[in-house]
Amino acid sequence: MRYEDAGRTTLAKLLEGEVQRLEYVYDMGDYWEHSIIVEKVSAPLPDVKYPQFLGGERRCPPEDCGAVPGYYEFMENISSEDSAQRKSALDWYGGPYDPDDIGERKIVSALRRLAGPAAKRQRTR
Repeated sequence: MRYEDAGRTTLAKLLEGEVQRLEYVYDMGDYWEHSIIVEKVSAPLPDVKYPQFLGGERRCPPEDCGAVPGYYEFMENISSEDSAQRKSALDWYGGPYDPDDIGERKIVSALRRLAGPAAKRQRTR
């Protein structure tokens, strides 16, 4: 099933329909395609706050880096032995960039904020 209006479609609605894979495009200019795979949906466990982060791989490419070719060029530049080239790329990005650091702490913190209102609703049922 295809939903065109993400602003009016909730994750709960998708999961009720037994969706197993979500795909979306981020940054229409660079056209980054993302996939989220739903491995299992089960009854909520007591005393567990949802949603939960289970894992992930690799940091997203920098905003407006120029799609796939620009990302590869950026990665070459930040690993260059030429310090001026490396500094220029990192200055453009705005700081250090580690492609393996997905920012797990930020993800978990954001999910806890989302879980807060949901957890309160679950307790009042």
